[in-house]
Amino acid sequence: MLNTPPIKIMLVEDYKLMRVGLKSLFEPKDGIEVTTEAQTGKEAVEKFKTNHPDITLMDIGLPDISGIEATRRILELNTNAKIIMLTSHLSEKEVTDSIESGACAYVMKDINTDILKMIIKTIKDGAMWIDPLAVPILREKNKSVIPQRKMSRAMFRSQHANLTQREYEVLKLIVEGKSNNEIAKELTISSHTAKAHVCNIIQKLLVDDRTQAAVKALKEGLV
Repeated sequence: MLNTPPIKIMLVEDYKLMRVGLKSLFEPKDGIEVTTEAQTGKEAVEKFKTNHPDITLMDIGLPDISGIEATRRILELNTNAKIIMLTSHLSEKEVTDSIESGACAYVMKDINTDILKMIIKTIKDGAMWIDPLAVPILREKNKSVIPQRKMSRAMFRSQHANLTQREYEVLKLIVEGKSNNEIAKELTISSHTAKAHVCNIIQKLLVDDRTQAAVKALKEGLV
């Protein structure tokens, strides 16, 4: 049986300490490897030409051209390039400009490590991902395209793997990287109840753990 080669990452970040920190997140067992690093947008474009990474983790705030402009230039070189925007800010302009530039994902830098790894793998498979905090911005700006969805309970159950309304709420928090204790606090329930909901979700979605549940939720549009 052939081993699947690791996903090759180009890490674009001007602060060395941040690059070292991000690089340390990925281990060979994760199937993700940082093979290229760049400190500026222009350097990222040049290194993309020669290194051909599978995924680019792109900081938005760079010292020469922005990560958004670098994304545009990379996509002019290769329309199939997969770029994940990383940012510590949340603004309507950055969110919309990132998506319009062709980025596959918009991710806040304080994201849970396991969720970031999951996002990288789903982006490699062709998915898109928007940080939950940014979704309201896109929905408000595109009301005619992304209307608020209201389902009957029967339709909800038929389209969401027989999850209950509460389990669906828990699933959304799992996707956000929340722990059982954080879920309990968010929903004002006990940690024991939160754990039970998570176990039920894993069973109903036919997956092995919460990370796989989050991956399936994103891939199949459950959240």
